[in-house]
Amino acid sequence: MAINWFKYSAPSTFYGLAGRLLPWFAWSSAILFAVGLYISFIVAPMDAQQSEAYRIMFIHVPTSMLSMFIYLVMAGYAALGLVFNTRLSSMMASALAPTGALFAFISLWTGAMWGKPMWGAWWVWDARLTSELILFFLYLGFISLHASIDDPRRADRAGALLAIVGSVNVPIIYFSVKWWNTLHQGSTIKFSGTSMHIAMQQAMYSMIVACWLYAVAVTLMRVRSIILERERNAQWVAELAEVRQ
Repeated sequence: MAINWFKYSAPSTFYGLAGRLLPWFAWSSAILFAVGLYISFIVAPMDAQQSEAYRIMFIHVPTSMLSMFIYLVMAGYAALGLVFNTRLSSMMASALAPTGALFAFISLWTGAMWGKPMWGAWWVWDARLTSELILFFLYLGFISLHASIDDPRRADRAGALLAIVGSVNVPIIYFSVKWWNTLHQGSTIKFSGTSMHIAMQQAMYSMIVACWLYAVAVTLMRVRSIILERERNAQWVAELAEVRQ
């Protein structure tokens, strides 16, 4: 039986779908976080070169990857909302921004914790670190811009322009270690093969998927709140309130 996915592009129908999906993503994320952290800090062996300090990478790498990926998804939703004037797309972009900012902050923070024992400094103006910091500011700028404009539609358009322009920074972050001579090491995850211990790989992939599931769960929860706030005068919201009472 064919499913008409286009019907879920309306906030009223997506609200219910998000509510049904939310527990699945939330519980899956919690389980994978528990498994990933256990393997990361208990099962995975000590690294021969970086000793125990390398374990911060099991948090740093997933959050860094998700901070970039979420920004591209956010910019994509913002562009859809700007071009096609779709309300749900703009709401999704707004819902993604705080989670992306959180991951960017954790990436910077864990990077500093790893950099101190490895480089002897909490912070250096390395190309990748600097571009990741710019990404964090872009997230904050998007959130602040939305909060400073009372009209949601105008805020969506202004935020979309910032998100689209800022997306240029994402490939700069990714390719910075190849384009410039930086202190930051190259990619930890390689499609051509890796020399990582199997337990390290299990920990890394578990944490990446856990972060992704968490991002989806939190975004679904946040977009439901945004939908209720923006659609508060709609008939279906009034009917929903009556049912809950």
